[in-house]
Amino acid sequence: MHILQKIKEKSKAGFKQLAVLADPDKSTDQSLKELTVLAETAGAEYVFIGGSLLTRDNMAHCIDNIKSNSELPVIIFPGSVYQLCPRADALLFLSLISGRNPDMLIGNQVVAASLIRSSGLEVIPTGYILIDGGQISSVQYMSNTMPIPGDKTEIAVATAIAGEMLGLQVIFMDAGSGAANPVPLPMISSVRKNIKLPLVIGGGISSPEMAYEAWNAGADIVIIGNAAESYPEVIIEMGLAKKEVNGRFRKEF
Repeated sequence: MHILQKIKEKSKAGFKQLAVLADPDKSTDQSLKELTVLAETAGAEYVFIGGSLLTRDNMAHCIDNIKSNSELPVIIFPGSVYQLCPRADALLFLSLISGRNPDMLIGNQVVAASLIRSSGLEVIPTGYILIDGGQISSVQYMSNTMPIPGDKTEIAVATAIAGEMLGLQVIFMDAGSGAANPVPLPMISSVRKNIKLPLVIGGGISSPEMAYEAWNAGADIVIIGNAAESYPEVIIEMGLAKKEVNGRFRKEF
């Protein structure tokens, strides 16, 4: 089964999903192995890999490391056109639809398109929406785009609807790596009510309670990244929170 199809089917069924994010620039062989084993144990569905800036040419090595310790799908979450590797299973083909930087809307996608097609990677067309996380994030700085303010829910909703109308297959709202504030719950809920696409939430989610609240508000996939770097066991706790919210869903429906 293709990964996008799996995401859609689980989302349509109301099954909440967990993705663990690995940053190649911050990872060692040992930390990647630990993260991957914990992700498997926690029942995570995916391992995302990527970062806003890579200073080491080790993407392929990191993917091989993950795959040697896990059967979880590896999905590239690219910070630039240089973060492509055919060893992964899929690629989030991101269009930063909340910004007005043409390079991030379509320019870099044109540059990378032929390479991606020849790589054989499964492509997941994704509308990427940057939300203000209370501080200037790496992705905000590197992409030269202004995030949507956390209290401007109507703008986030309209942006997500536009992404759906443009034919994108997934909406990804991100407060940025290590955000002081995650994507606001009312914003998640409002976007969820207005689109039928799978909804991914990332940035600033550092505890199982926060993940539970995001899923409960309408997120289909929650991403754990920075928090796991200093406290890897939070991945297990996130898995337990996911199990709880999915159990509650099955009882209700």
